[in-house]
Parts: sequence; structure tokens; C-alpha cells
Amino acid sequence: MMTWLKLSFQNSNSPLMEQLIFFHDHTIFIIIMIMSTITYMMLFIMNNKFINIKISENQMIEFIWTTTPPIILIFIAMPSLHLLYLMDEIKCPILTIKIFGHQWFWSYEYSDFSNIEFESYMINNLNKENFRLIEVDNKTIIPFKFNIRLLISSDDVIHSWTIPSLAIKIDAIPGRMNQINLFMNRPGMYFGQCSEICGINHSFMPIQIESINLNKFIYWIKNF
Repeated sequence: MMTWLKLSFQNSNSPLMEQLIFFHDHTIFIIIMIMSTITYMMLFIMNNKFINIKISENQMIEFIWTTTPPIILIFIAMPSLHLLYLMDEIKCPILTIKIFGHQWFWSYEYSDFSNIEFESYMINNLNKENFRLIEVDNKTIIPFKFNIRLLISSDDVIHSWTIPSLAIKIDAIPGRMNQINLFMNRPGMYFGQCSEICGINHSFMPIQIESINLNKFIYWIKNF
């Protein structure tokens, strides 16, 4: 993989992550335009020999540099507020999953089904078929193309359940239940890690989600 590709985002697998990438590109474009304009003005002023030091005011220039920044902020704030509301919105979830952080593993509970709960530990081997430090023994199975509600909490210290490709990063706080919506566009395997320093083995709390179609998910539920 080319070096510059590693500086970008992971391939998105949710509508929210796609919108976040669009917003990032939109904001970067505005920043580049501002930097280009300021650079041009600085070079123009430094190379301009027609300078009149007796000019003390110019109402048109003052009007422009007063009104332009608020207009730019509006173009940034409107899509930002829209995304914030989308991130908090949960529409008719078909499934609720409770996630609890522990030192140093995750436990999952499918609240809509009885006796479906398990613990997820990092696989500690050197098998070349596994991804080092990010594969787990019990994957979280979720159907794609459906709204899923995640309830996250912790049993000890503060953790953070994070999957970059799904635009999910939510803290697991003891005594508090946070919720977030999850929607995946396509099947696949998606990885994340705890993003809150939670102790000596903080880096050994991977998250692995497998996205499958609804029929296979029902079969997995029946044969759990």
C-alpha cells in the first residue's frame, strides 16, 4: 500500500462514515481556499510598491473581512450540526446488543434473545492466518442493512468501544449506559480496539464484528 493512503480514512461501511468523510473533504476544501487567499494577499502586499501610508480606513475592506468569516463558519456549521443529529438518532432498531467493557476484554449480550451472551478475548497466537492483536475468539455477529442499537457500559474503569470504518467511538463508563446506532452497508469483517487508556493491557482489547445477511444471522441465533 502506498504511504499516502495510510494517512486517509478506512473504507467506510456505514452511511454515517460516508457522510463524515464528505464533511472532512468539504472542510479541507474550505481551509485550502482560505490558505490560498491569505497566501496570495501576503505575496501581493509584499511585492506591491504602490503603498500609501496616509490611508487609515477603507469601509469596503472592513465590511468584507467582517462578514466573510461568519459566512464561512455557516458553511462549516450547517453540515456539522446535521451530522451530530444523525449520530444521535436511532430509528426502529430490530436488534439491541449490550456491550460491557472489562479489564481487559469485552462481553456481549443479545438482549432480544435468551441465553445469548459471550465474552470476547484477543487470540494470543502467532498463526499467520490471523491478524495480529486484533482478532478475537468470539466475534460479534450482526446482520447488515438493518438498524442495530448498541448499549455500552463498563464493569470497572472507563473504556471506549471504537470501530473506525463504522464511525463508532463511544465511551464505556461504569454506572452509565450509553447508546449508539449501528448500520452496515455490506457484509464483511470489521475491526476496532479500545480507545481509552484503561490499564496495563489496554492495547489487548480488540473488537471484531462480522456482518452477515439476515438468513445466516437467524441460523447463527438458532445454533448458538
